[in-house]
Amino acid sequence: MPKKNAKQKDKAKTTMDFGERLAGFRKEKGLTQQALAELINLHVIQVRRYESGASQPTLDVIRRLAVALQVSADVLIFGADERGPDGDLRLQFEAISKFAPEEKQVIKATPVHRFASLRGVNSR
Repeated sequence: MPKKNAKQKDKAKTTMDFGERLAGFRKEKGLTQQALAELINLHVIQVRRYESGASQPTLDVIRRLAVALQVSADVLIFGADERGPDGDLRLQFEAISKFAPEEKQVIKATPVHRFASLRGVNSR
């Protein structure tokens, strides 16, 4: 049996991580594979393939999975430490994204060290 190179191992790990996350979210929602398949309009065999890592979903299927499981596509695709800010910061970023353009400019113009000094942290 040929040895897997590092790239193949990383791909296999990522594939498995997605399947494990998918199965975990499905179980958290109390759904069977069949019920999830019906929600996203796929055959149950395809859901089994995704969860086992034998197949990868298209972007459209990822979107449908995220909607059905009531999670973001990011949490399905990426592990907790692989992408983006933590939950608290994410909520703050989402709130700021709804600001008027002038308010966003104030936030952008504020030097980072000013935020650190508000918390009593010396960032310089």
